[in-house]
Amino acid sequence: MKITKLTTFIVPPRWMFVKVETDEGLSGWGEAVVEGRALTVEAAVHELADYIVGKDPMLIEDHWNVLYRGGFYRGGAVHMSALAGIDQALWDIKGRALGQPIHALLGGQCRDKIKVYSWIGGDRPADIARNAREAVARGFKAIKLNGSEEMQIVDTHDKIDRAVATIATVREAIGPHIGIGVDFHGRVHRPMAKVLAKELDPYKLLFIEEPVLSEHKEALKEIANHCSTPIALGERLYSRWDFKGVLADGYVDILQPDLSHAGGISECRKIATMAEAYDVALAPHCPLGPIALAACLQVDAVSYNAFIQEQSLGIHYNQGNDILDYISNKEVFHYEDGFVSIPQGPGLGVDVNEDYVIERAREGHRWRNPVWRHEDGSLAEW
Repeated sequence: MKITKLTTFIVPPRWMFVKVETDEGLSGWGEAVVEGRALTVEAAVHELADYIVGKDPMLIEDHWNVLYRGGFYRGGAVHMSALAGIDQALWDIKGRALGQPIHALLGGQCRDKIKVYSWIGGDRPADIARNAREAVARGFKAIKLNGSEEMQIVDTHDKIDRAVATIATVREAIGPHIGIGVDFHGRVHRPMAKVLAKELDPYKLLFIEEPVLSEHKEALKEIANHCSTPIALGERLYSRWDFKGVLADGYVDILQPDLSHAGGISECRKIATMAEAYDVALAPHCPLGPIALAACLQVDAVSYNAFIQEQSLGIHYNQGNDILDYISNKEVFHYEDGFVSIPQGPGLGVDVNEDYVIERAREGHRWRNPVWRHEDGSLAEW
């Protein structure tokens, strides 16, 4: 079997799919995008295709090594996202060729389902408590929300007070036993992050996410010493080498690699195993589409330390299209009582509706994240 063609599809709301075809009629799908940089990643996919076309799709590990190590300059969001989409598609082909789900090829599943959480509100949610109650009523046992608005490197305490008041209102609305993840989104810098983490500690959060940007990981020690809440981080790390220092430092409790940003299934399986060796939990980042979610669930299935999965069904970003729109076997993501089932079909387990993908790719997208500014006019982290 030989790879004959790679095709990319930029589709609403902000995703990009990759189709890898072979000379035996088998195809595989992957999801490769950097949100807000889809066209850049698309170009990277086609550059990597120069090597992969004509090769045996079954040799996934070797292809990964060449596509990563074969370039003098390597790593980073664009390169690793392009590689991730191709890697997912190759695993999809292999699973379909052998009639097995990917998790069966990775050693077999160690769980039947995994807990999921629901995103609540947008960046400035006015009705956040009501939205949280509605999510719990739909069966979710955990939710996540943004922890603050824009915050300068040193800011006034009223912003801390507003953030804490929001979380207090949510906790009161949904009771003491529903998990609440609070995403600082890298908006908060070290001086204020340690204050906010300490103030939120009484609300018994599931985790705080990206209390500072990954490039400021040295600040995690001080933040961890100001609270007992588990610290989650990793959506802006792209390889096992990026995660190595974070694990060695010992201040992160939950790793959040993104299966569409961090080298795909092959790499994130290794990152998950590294985390297990440090007694660190796994909670893959996934505010993306159905192929990305299916890839995450394959790794969740075989990772002892996986405990919860992000998913984007109904998320505020999904305007115009949602994750079930692009697949024909919509029942594959079976949500019940706060969990989603592990797909059992061959490959990724999702059947992409290619006709609809082609139709929506005609519209495409040019999604960009917002640009925020502080009161003084300087740029604020979004």
